[in-house]
Amino acid sequence: MVIPIVDEGLGNSSYLMDLGDGAALAVDAGRDLRGLRTAAARHGLRVRFAADTHLHADFLTGALQLAAEDGAAILASADGHREFPHRGLRDGDEVDLGGLRLRALATPGHTGEHLAFLLLDGTAPVGVFSGGSLIVGSAARTDLCGPERTEALARAQYRSLRRLAELPDQVALWPTHGAGSFCQAPSDARRTSTIGAEKTANALLQAADEDAFVTRLLAGLGSFPPYFLRLAEANRLGPPPLGEPALAPVDAAALRPDEAVVVDVRPVRGFAAGHIPGAISIPLRAQFASWLGWMLEPGTPYVIVRDPGQDAGEIVWQAAKIGYEACAGELAGGMDAWDGPIETIDVVGADGLDGGQVLDVRQEAEYVAGHVPGALHIELGELPERVDRVPDEPTVVMCGHGERAMTGASLLRRAGHRRVRVLVGGADDWHRHTGRALLQGPA
Repeated sequence: MVIPIVDEGLGNSSYLMDLGDGAALAVDAGRDLRGLRTAAARHGLRVRFAADTHLHADFLTGALQLAAEDGAAILASADGHREFPHRGLRDGDEVDLGGLRLRALATPGHTGEHLAFLLLDGTAPVGVFSGGSLIVGSAARTDLCGPERTEALARAQYRSLRRLAELPDQVALWPTHGAGSFCQAPSDARRTSTIGAEKTANALLQAADEDAFVTRLLAGLGSFPPYFLRLAEANRLGPPPLGEPALAPVDAAALRPDEAVVVDVRPVRGFAAGHIPGAISIPLRAQFASWLGWMLEPGTPYVIVRDPGQDAGEIVWQAAKIGYEACAGELAGGMDAWDGPIETIDVVGADGLDGGQVLDVRQEAEYVAGHVPGALHIELGELPERVDRVPDEPTVVMCGHGERAMTGASLLRRAGHRRVRVLVGGADDWHRHTGRALLQGPA
């Protein structure tokens, strides 16, 4: 029995496999182990092995936590040169799981030291934990190790995918990256598959040759959060095990927005109705960690403002899984306790786009697929460095629904823009309201 543990925010899956007699294998477990722990407790399992397919760029590994708490043996590529106790594996090495066996397959591409893990029952292959090599409908990106290695890794990815495609059609495919992950080139919403299904439907496996594969793979790459460039090294060094993280209370009188960034996680309309001047809006949702890491430099002190009903544990665990542990705490009592100045931002519907400047902060692929004519396009992830490119005139900020737009509007406010509003909705709402066609293609 293989149990996928899906992190919807990062778009990734880890896996928990029942090995019998209460023992389990965990593959690509993240530092936020709450979902895995819940599944293990439900099935009466204790993790005996923790395998990582590669040095993750999008989250910190939970393998050391599993080693500390469960006594799990850590399995990983010897070529990763991890600086903590683990069993370093090379191509063809096998691990006895107590009946089943795990065989390491060198599958460089997403990273240089990448391994896939083939699960064997006797001599019969059952499934493959493919990490960031072959994934559902695509393959993981190859540009996270630096631009100088991108093409060479893409060519290695071509060979790795073809190696996996030689497995029998019925072999299950259990990839780590999937829909919503910045680590993957675009694929569909399914998270698991089979080798046979991918040979039939995966466009990258239909590429005529290596050059065509590389062209197609690299054409699908979008932007990614800057913390991706440091987490692989953090995982090589080994993130230390955590206790139970918590938000310490910060008294309103002691809060200094000039000493710590105020990160307001309340919903869009709550932030719009009143917030601390200079606060950055990052609504608490599945994608909170990604946007926290995109908006703040690592090590930046920050203070959380939340509504009473929002889960403090969700906030700190999402931050911890990407190593953003410089949180000074939360505003005690929330906005009700704040007696300093307050700012507001107006929210508008699709009729609010009639006239004036529109700033679209969606990803490039979203913008190209359909945008409001005349909209200025700056991806939200680029806005902190490009805020001076936005003319200081009446501006409506838009995304797909409103969350990213409010983050963008809060950044503009921090930079001194006063005449800022937020569209609650997206380009399709404007199309339905006006009956006018959206434009397609780049700006």
